[in-house]
Amino acid sequence: MEDLSFQHKVGERAGGLRQTAIIGVVASGNLEVLVERVLPDAECRIEVKTAAMGFGEVWTAVIADFIERYSPGGLKFSINDGGARPDTVSLRLAQAIRLIEEEGQ
Repeated sequence: MEDLSFQHKVGERAGGLRQTAIIGVVASGNLEVLVERVLPDAECRIEVKTAAMGFGEVWTAVIADFIERYSPGGLKFSINDGGARPDTVSLRLAQAIRLIEEEGQ
């Protein structure tokens, strides 16, 4: 297992009122994303646990693109990866943002 951690300053708080959200499933070629609204509005943290060793540069690029597109301020993401491809990672992160920004708890 490899643990990666990314800390970013962002321009704005993620929308919505929901405090937590979870999307995906830990399985071969997929991943699970847990999102929690626990950080200051100008911060975002993403923690990754992955069985695919040696892909830190790829994760860095995918996370940077996600931060640029969505500015997910105030959110902590915990990712449990089962060897997902970069496009699947991007999809799950986008789904997580959409889910936490929905009206709800």
